Amino acid sequence: MEAKPQGTRIVAMMLVGLFATFALSACESAPKWVKTGNYNDQDSKAFYGVGEVMGIRNEPLAWDAAENRARAQIVKVLSTYTAYLMRDYAASTTAGDFNKTAEEQHVEKATKTFAATTLNGVRSVDRYQNEKKGIYYVVVKMDLEDVKDMLTQSKELNSQMRDFVRKNADRAFERLEKEEQKREAP
Repeated sequence: MEAKPQGTRIVAMMLVGLFATFALSACESAPKWVKTGNYNDQDSKAFYGVGEVMGIRNEPLAWDAAENRARAQIVKVLSTYTAYLMRDYAASTTAGDFNKTAEEQHVEKATKTFAATTLNGVRSVDRYQNEKKGIYYVVVKMDLEDVKDMLTQSKELNSQMRDFVRKNADRAFERLEKEEQKREAP
């Protein structure tokens, strides 16, 4: 059996290495928050919104649209007005000999949701682009202190509700952190 020259082995190993590098970069995986829609930052108490947009070729416009949609997610969590209406009608009519009946029913359901508030201190913290599908994803963050300031300045909440939210916001996040630690413990 004839031995291959050392140089041939090195070139073959380099080609295998280049192919592996190319294959790994081609299989780029999206961040976990893109798949779940939830962004986790262990370092701070904050609200996060994830927004996405698809089908826009103008890249700066796509990033802006995704960021605005992420901000809208925070608004929906913090301030949403929902009106709900359901109408239900049912009738049964029996003829004279009680053998023939006519039944009818009609059900309608309508829901209207509206959210509007001024967000101060919201900033983009992460973004990702799926180039194959043309989808842009952005995560925005609003610190708990900024949320408390917003609620303090809100004219829609009465003073008792603003005080309650301010006093209990920190405790709610602390309870949430304790629950998360319980889940992580073996």
